[in-house]
Formats: sequence, structure tokens, C-alpha cells
Amino acid sequence: MNRALDQAGLMALLDRPGVRRVLAALDAPGAETRLVGGCVRDALLGVQTADIDMATTLRPEAVMHAAQRTRGLKAVPTGIEHGTITLVTEDGPIEVTTLREDVETDGRYAVVRFGTDFLRDAERRDFTINALSLGADGTPHDPVGGLPDLEAGRVRFIGDPATRIREDALRILRFFRFQARFGAGAPDAAALAACVAARDSLDRLSRERVRAEFLKLLAASGVPAMVATLSATGLLQRITGGVGELGRLERAAAAGLSPVMRLAALSVGARHDADQLRERLRLSKSEHGQLIGYAEALADLHGRAVLDGVAARALAAGHGLSRLADVLAILAGEPRPAVTETAISAFETLKGEGASPAFPLAGADLVAAGVAPGPGIGRGLATARKVWLELGCPTDAEARAELLARALEGAR
Repeated sequence: MNRALDQAGLMALLDRPGVRRVLAALDAPGAETRLVGGCVRDALLGVQTADIDMATTLRPEAVMHAAQRTRGLKAVPTGIEHGTITLVTEDGPIEVTTLREDVETDGRYAVVRFGTDFLRDAERRDFTINALSLGADGTPHDPVGGLPDLEAGRVRFIGDPATRIREDALRILRFFRFQARFGAGAPDAAALAACVAARDSLDRLSRERVRAEFLKLLAASGVPAMVATLSATGLLQRITGGVGELGRLERAAAAGLSPVMRLAALSVGARHDADQLRERLRLSKSEHGQLIGYAEALADLHGRAVLDGVAARALAAGHGLSRLADVLAILAGEPRPAVTETAISAFETLKGEGASPAFPLAGADLVAAGVAPGPGIGRGLATARKVWLELGCPTDAEARAELLARALEGAR
């Protein structure tokens, strides 16, 4: 069944103060400027986006000049060599790009020249739903059939899919991402076949581009079905190096976990998987750290047949309440570990407290009790912490006194 498009959303987009200011500044005799791409698509779906793009027949230097003489606009030449100027407005940045035509492409880079033809500019885009534009007078323009595709939830390449992919192989991943976000039903057969046929071209892309696009795909609402298709067609192995845990990914998506945790659910079973993904996808230090943390928590949980309240508190102290909750959501329904009612109760208590259990001793406590600064402090704290974890991380005064006694013994 077709979705209803929000025509009022287009007028709301045009009514945004920054949009009005930029369109007024670029209003010149013989020139035309339109809103293009994702902001028009999203407006028709009733979604307000912060990413506003415009295309114009004006040359980049003319855009710069118009902004410089308009109060309330600041021009930043973010991609002037490609015809793109970012205009900073009172309600956010707007990217303005001079119309372009491809002269030469090699699957990674394109040589372009500036043009004045909105149709030619639309034809060089990837999908029909991304080639919509909106005139300053409120007239929508759909040169390649994007409106009926948006209504029907179809993601189609513009023209010949193989040609579009040869222009930029990253469009393989973009197809799956847009299908996961906007698609309804099975993927377009011609597009899917072209993506599979061009699978070798993924190896020529920079790992950084693949990482960015794959994480965007993992964030989409329909990611489980699309990653299942990637796996079935052999494309997933090109990206991550493995077949993936599809059930875990589905549970991670259902729990609303972050894209990095969804990647962990899909592709991490042990520490070495996290290390391989770091290299394969050029992950950041923070992203790699999250995968390692997942792998360590996963190992601790899989090492237990049963998770009771004492173990739940100890694991929350060791891995952090948030991470442990994420991993348990990913493992929900699997045989190990069996989560008891006492564990569930412990989690609810910790959530109410808003933090993981905190070890109640510090080195200063041992010094105050007469232990000389030095290696003995570390030994004593390690002894007491082990006992504390075994007891379920108590923090009351009686437990603290007992832990201090154990620490003093261990410090000798």
C-alpha cells in the first residue's frame, strides 16, 4: 500500500528562516536555485531534517558574493573546487552547490564541470527518491520518477543500475541503507542484481568510506532484513569478513542499541573479531574500545550457565551497567546464561540507583589504617576487590569494614 506524502511539509521547508534568507540572497536575473535531495524527500515524509542542500545555476564565486552582501549569512568555501559553498544561517548551515555534469568517473572519483541543467544534475544522482527538487515558488520537480517510488517505498537507481555503480561503488552500500530506511517489500530486483554483480568493486573503496556507510546502514530501522540480504548474497563477507550473527543483530536493533553495538552484535564473538574489524573498517579508538568491551562482557556472560543477583551486580561493577544491559539484550533468548529473577531484581535496583556498584575502598583508606605507601596498597585493594565481587558488591558500612580488614591482610 502506498504511503501518503506530506505536501504541506514542502511549504514548511520553504518557510524555514534560513532557507528563506538563502533563496532571497541567490535570487538573481536569469538564475535559479532549488532545494534538492534528501531535505525534499524527508519533507514529503513529514520529517524535518537539519541537512539542507540547494542546487543553483550560479557559479560558486557568485554564491560567495551574494552571501557576503547579505546580512545574516556567512559563506564558508567548504568544497569550492567542487562547486559547494556552505552558507551559515540563523537556523543552521545550508550547502549550496552549483549544478554539475559528470565528465569522467572511475568508481571512486568523478571529474565534473559546472552546468545549468537541473535535469542533467538530477540524472547524475544515485536514486530516484534522492533526485527530487523544490523551487523557490513551491513547485516540486520530479524528473526521474522519484515521487511514485517514494509513495510505494521503492528504492531504484536512476537509469541503468550498473552504470550508477560504476560511477561510485559506494552506491552498493547506499542502496542497502536507503532500502533499510525507505524501502517497503523486497528490494528492486535490477538494483540488487547490479550490486551483487559489482561486488568486487567494494574492495577498491577506502575502508573509511565503507565504515561510515555501513554504520549508517546499521542505524536504519530496517537493518535486520537488509543485512540478511547482504549475507545471503555474499556481500556482507566483503564488508566485515564474516557471515554475521543475524539473530543478535535483530535483537540489538529491536532494543534500539547504537550502530557500534549493532556491529558488535553482528560481527564480534571474541576479542580477535574486534581487532580484525578495527583494521578492516578503520574503526576509531572509541569504536574499537566499545567492541572490546562487548567481547569481554560476552565472554564473562557465556562463562556462566546461570546469572543470579550476586553475579549480576559483580558483572555490572566490572563492565558497567549500561554495557551489561546492552549485551544481555543482544543475548536474550539464548541458552547461556539463564537470567534468574534475582538477577532481574538486581538490575532494576541498579537502574534505580542510576549507576553501577562502586568499590567502597581507596588507597587512602589503607594509608589511614597504617599501610605504608607502596606495592602493599595495590595488593591489599586487589584482595579486597576480589572478595567484594564474590559477595555481590555490597557497599554498606559493615561490608566496608570487612573489606578493609581483608585489604589490610592482603597488604602484608
